Formats: sequence, structure tokens, C-alpha cells
Amino acid sequence: MRAVITVVGRDTVGVVARVSQVCAELNINIEDVTQSIMQEMFCMIMLVNLEKCTAPMETVRAALDKVAATMNMELHLTREEVFDAMHHI
Repeated sequence: MRAVITVVGRDTVGVVARVSQVCAELNINIEDVTQSIMQEMFCMIMLVNLEKCTAPMETVRAALDKVAATMNMELHLTREEVFDAMHHI
């Protein structure tokens, strides 16, 4: 299963590192990542593969929610097919 992780918030040091660390700890493969900073706002989209993930989805979401809360950012994990359906015109 593939998913999209989106992160938005005030730019701060370590965002990519912290999200990547959670992925590495849970054996989630990052297949693609894009990031930009728009007027002090950090925006990142990661395409990840959860096929070899070592934890249930509730644990993944909890770990990512902890990162979001610690950094005071919005972070969402969305299955790829749901993300595609939401953004299909």
C-alpha cells in the first residue's frame, strides 16, 4: 500500500529528518519527496510505501501525530487512492 504524507507549518529545523526518522523506524519506504518554503511556511509531500511497515496503521498515525504536535505543524497520512480521488478533476 502506498500513501501520501503532507506536512504544512512554520518552517523550522528538522522537519524532514523527524518525519523520515519515523518512516525508517517503522520500515516505511520513502519513494518520493518534494518540499518548498513559501513565505516562512514549510510544505512537504512524501509518497511512501507501507508494504513492509512493521506496525499497525494506528501506530503509524500516532507516531506521525506526535511529530506534528512536537513541531506545531499539520501532518496528514492519506492512502494514495484516497489522495488521488480527492485531487482528481
